[in-house]
Amino acid sequence: MRVTSTPSTPHAVESLARPVNSHNEWDPLEEVVVGRVDGATIPSDHPVVACNLPPWAARLQGLAAGLPYPRALIERARHELEQFVALLESLGVTVRRPEAVDHRRRFGTPDWTSRGFCNSCPRDSMLVIGDEIIETPMAWPCRYFETHSYREILKDYFRRGARWTAAPKPQLTDALFEKDFRVPGPGEPMRYLLTEFEPVFDAADFVRAGRDLFVTRSNVTNRMGIEWLRRHLGPGYRIHEIESRCRTPMHIDTTFLPLSPGKVMVNPEYIDVDHLPGILGSWEILVAPEPTPLDERLLRITSMCGKWLSMNVLVVGDSRVIVERHHTGMLRALERWGFEPIPCDLLHYAPFGGSFHCATLDVRRRGTLESYFD
Repeated sequence: MRVTSTPSTPHAVESLARPVNSHNEWDPLEEVVVGRVDGATIPSDHPVVACNLPPWAARLQGLAAGLPYPRALIERARHELEQFVALLESLGVTVRRPEAVDHRRRFGTPDWTSRGFCNSCPRDSMLVIGDEIIETPMAWPCRYFETHSYREILKDYFRRGARWTAAPKPQLTDALFEKDFRVPGPGEPMRYLLTEFEPVFDAADFVRAGRDLFVTRSNVTNRMGIEWLRRHLGPGYRIHEIESRCRTPMHIDTTFLPLSPGKVMVNPEYIDVDHLPGILGSWEILVAPEPTPLDERLLRITSMCGKWLSMNVLVVGDSRVIVERHHTGMLRALERWGFEPIPCDLLHYAPFGGSFHCATLDVRRRGTLESYFD
């Protein structure tokens, strides 16, 4: 495998001096934003929320929509997040946190009103490409103003030289959502809740590998959203779509996650390795281990992301990967693949959006823009 880097040492030095500089999922991590669970509110009752939940969970969510998360859940998740922050800082990583928000406050546009959700997942609402942070046009109405809690951080990065972009704010009217949508059953043709009324996407449906990005179309990311980002980034980048067999797709980081140059971890339930983009032909495909029965039982109760949350790991560089302590199969698999797993507790964060990859936005990694494909 031949790796081509952008030339000129002065440019590399300049990149290291930038407050925002992140091109992939694996370069040594220097600065990161970690979300909060304080003030979290159960998401508003809306088809775009319910379609990604099991039917029984969707019914409960609809009944509890707009209410605060139970205090016990918040306290346990907050404690684990603080331990995670301490671990990152012990590894020499600078950690930034958003402002705490009361997400029960109602807001709206001329077309709709909603309460909030939480600001636990900066990975969803912001996408870092090099020295640019892009605020994404998310499809959940309850997340419409989520990046406001990060504005002081964003303004600080901008003042120090970063580029700061916001994709067009979506209208989120009924025209964006398929009427009478039904989740496709096994063997049925894939269908999605979103129409192509306007561009929408979550940043967490994209992962980065230098000049190449990979994306899954999902119930929060439509083709117009993918095309908006493709045009915005221009000819210096390529975006490749990963076909997922998940019936309720949302976010790529429990489906397909590059861990280092030449190595990508895939979900064997959602990915057919024979139908991956041809550009990955020279890469080693690491098949994620089946979650243990303990993982499945715990995540069925606690997670909105499903049993494959074990894949939601964070690479901190030099082959070190932070992994949820309870996911023992993933810990062993990473060791076999030549990585150094670092166990950490984050199980009680799952009801707020995921695990380590979801909970973070890697703002600065020590590296330069490269192409990892011939």
